[in-house]
Amino acid sequence: MIPRVFKWGTLLGLGVIVAISIYGIYLYSQIRDYAVRDEAQPADAIVILGAAQYNGRPSPVLKARLDHAFDLYRGEYAHAIITTGGYGPDPNFSEAQVSTKYLVQHGVEVSNIVTEQGSGTTSDSIRAASNLIHAKGWKSVLVVSDGFHLFRAKKMFMDNGIIAYTSPAPNSPIEGSASQRFWYSLREVLLLFVYRWTDL
Repeated sequence: MIPRVFKWGTLLGLGVIVAISIYGIYLYSQIRDYAVRDEAQPADAIVILGAAQYNGRPSPVLKARLDHAFDLYRGEYAHAIITTGGYGPDPNFSEAQVSTKYLVQHGVEVSNIVTEQGSGTTSDSIRAASNLIHAKGWKSVLVVSDGFHLFRAKKMFMDNGIIAYTSPAPNSPIEGSASQRFWYSLREVLLLFVYRWTDL
């Protein structure tokens, strides 16, 4: 009896491992697909997901996102921008605040920017941005971030009832490095597992 239970338990465990592995490979392929897919089209607002800032200046990763969002704004894909990202180790500047300042310096009217700086994670940023979008009666967003980030971001906006299009920053330092691209994408697989598990 015990050997039979052990046998079936082992087979069940192997089946679970295989299923998880297949799902993980599927997620990775979706992440990489969205990393190179540009869905840019008119929307109610452009949402820029935050990244590190250094003493009030955007990091290279954040700058790449901001420059791409500015190009989309200038191309009239949307007439409003939402900057996101809270305070990291530096309590003097939030990622959203630095992003807004950068865009204003490049000619975007401050009245066309909504600064959402009360969030610390991607999930928090998207939830807060979604609340703002609903409050304004908007329906759609064009999400700008590094390519690896966009599949999860799109899913989160959709789960919050927002139509989301994605547009990867073409000059992303992370996407430009094969090793970083792989590890950040693998990290996204794990974060998607966690997101789906906690969202059950």
